[in-house]
Amino acid sequence: MVKRILTVLLLFPTLVCAQINTDRVMTIARNALYFEDYVLSIQYFNQVINAKPYLYEPYFFRALAKLNLEDFQGAETDCDAAIQRNPFVVGAYQIRGLARIRQNKFDGAIEDYKKALHYDPENITLWHNLTLSHIQKKDYDAAKEDLESLLKVSPRYTRAYLMRGEVSLQQKDTIAALNDFNKALELDKYDPDAWSARAIVKLQQAKYAEAEADFNRAIPLSAKNAGNYINRALARFHQNNLRGAMSDYDLALDIDPNNFIGHYNRGLLRARVGDDNRAIEDFDFVIKMEPDNMMAVFNRGLLRAQTGDYRGAIQDYTTVINQYPNFLAGYYQRSEARRKIGDKKGAEQDEFKVMKAQIDKQNGVTNKDVAQNKGKEDEGEGGEKTRKKSDKNMNNYRKIVIADDSEAEQRYTSDYRGRVQDKNVNIKLEPMFALTYYEKMSDVKRSVNFHKYIEDLNRADVLPKRLRITNMEAPLTEEQVKVHFALIDTHTSAIVEDEKNASKRFARAIDFYLVQDFSSAVSDLTQTILLDGDFFPAYFMRALIRCKQLEYQKAEQAVETDVVSGDNKRKEITAVDYEVVRKDLDKVIDLAPDFVYAYYNRANVSAMLKDYRAAIVDYDKAIELNPDFADAYFNRGLTHIFLGNNKLGISDLSKAGELGIVSAYNVIKRFIDQSE
Repeated sequence: MVKRILTVLLLFPTLVCAQINTDRVMTIARNALYFEDYVLSIQYFNQVINAKPYLYEPYFFRALAKLNLEDFQGAETDCDAAIQRNPFVVGAYQIRGLARIRQNKFDGAIEDYKKALHYDPENITLWHNLTLSHIQKKDYDAAKEDLESLLKVSPRYTRAYLMRGEVSLQQKDTIAALNDFNKALELDKYDPDAWSARAIVKLQQAKYAEAEADFNRAIPLSAKNAGNYINRALARFHQNNLRGAMSDYDLALDIDPNNFIGHYNRGLLRARVGDDNRAIEDFDFVIKMEPDNMMAVFNRGLLRAQTGDYRGAIQDYTTVINQYPNFLAGYYQRSEARRKIGDKKGAEQDEFKVMKAQIDKQNGVTNKDVAQNKGKEDEGEGGEKTRKKSDKNMNNYRKIVIADDSEAEQRYTSDYRGRVQDKNVNIKLEPMFALTYYEKMSDVKRSVNFHKYIEDLNRADVLPKRLRITNMEAPLTEEQVKVHFALIDTHTSAIVEDEKNASKRFARAIDFYLVQDFSSAVSDLTQTILLDGDFFPAYFMRALIRCKQLEYQKAEQAVETDVVSGDNKRKEITAVDYEVVRKDLDKVIDLAPDFVYAYYNRANVSAMLKDYRAAIVDYDKAIELNPDFADAYFNRGLTHIFLGNNKLGISDLSKAGELGIVSAYNVIKRFIDQSE
């Protein structure tokens, strides 16, 4: 019995007292955080806090995890605890500032960023967020002072020029705004926000052709931005290009199906070109979103009458008249519809109402409600063709809707920066493939990843779940975390009973991998290989995990020197460290020369080390084995571009886009000018 207990402890070292393993658990927790497994990371940080509540680090990193899970209050509380334990950690003020911003506590956020800048005055992220906090408070003078300081620190930071341009617009200084937007484009002509910012100013200046040209540059660089299509549609509408405008609304609604302005304006344009039934569908959607939107109800009534649904039209007109009893166009249209269904009496009552209002107008008799609703009957000659979304004047029912100023001001208010929150604007290789149980759902369905040996392994029922080959790994839910911790215990007991079973070792290795305990996973995979040297999935996963460990270690060095403001004393990661990864992948290819994912992963390792020619050789082989391997085309395309072969690169990226990697088109646009 004693021997069995000792064996379990040796096989499962994480069962030892948490006090002893605090550093190890902390490493696993930060591992999980880095690879975006936030729920799991919090559970590990909880263990460290319970064991050593006086440390600031677990509170700080748990705050990061909570911030990503949108638990802003919890993140703020954890940052409070971290700062209480160590008031000199720049990252804690930075994260607490973000958490406070998300709770609209802008004064507290400003205080945090100023405190952090006291310790780290050249931190671009801190200046960026401080500026946006002042913009939120409409303290534009303070925002401009922040931006002056930011541009002294980083003169080529394009986002600073865009923010300063936005501040100038709020101060009604269009010339200064345009100068800043032009400067941003001079620094980075591939920044979609710079093109769209300048385009919006051109829209406001009624320079519609120039605005459309700028949107034409912004859209390929940010294909998932529905707002750019909505705004280009407006530019096209003002140039009487109704078909082009409708096409843009179609594209915008593909990206954002619930976009109010897209549906309302497309409904108006469809009505103008006689596409009445589909226009009704758009207004149905708007009314479902906003049942009290009387302009949409009235427009639907007009369309129903146009398509012969007079009773439906009368119902809509009546709804509007009940809300606006002095809206004469409503009575006039309802009288027409009532006559069509034979309701002569009702029609005459409506006509009398219209006639009385006209007589009163001629005699100078005014009605308070009529006066409040007074406006242009239609845009008419020289009249405005658009209205603000908040405009409730029923006489403007035919006008195209544009966003309110308050909505337009939100351009940069959500662009706060944080280490975990930052948008990755760098062009990145598609990730390496793994063997795992969980896969993220893709917006665009790609081919199923398959290999006969892995399929046979699944059919053998040696693993608790079906093994998938994917490079879109999904983080675990709280329930899944519990399941895999329980499975580790189960596998440990099974290994004690049968120590020579390679499959059981491999199964536990996968569970350790899923709970981000990389060291234990590598240990089990090594034991698997010692028991069965021909079991290539163990080599494949060991290579992947070791590569992730190296990636994590490099990131940790940056975190320690940047976020936590600590001294970096770790050994620098070099190409030599990746040799063990390559050797494992070489062994996989030796054992399973048709396992395409080994060539792909080895190519990625070569690309990471800037050995681009070796990477291309492996991507070539992967594509030879699988001519529809989208990720390999994408990465080979980038690798060609890194070597300066833009035409070859664009050709591969085009194929990758065709096979389902939509972001390839964005990359193509960035480099197509250079290839011509």
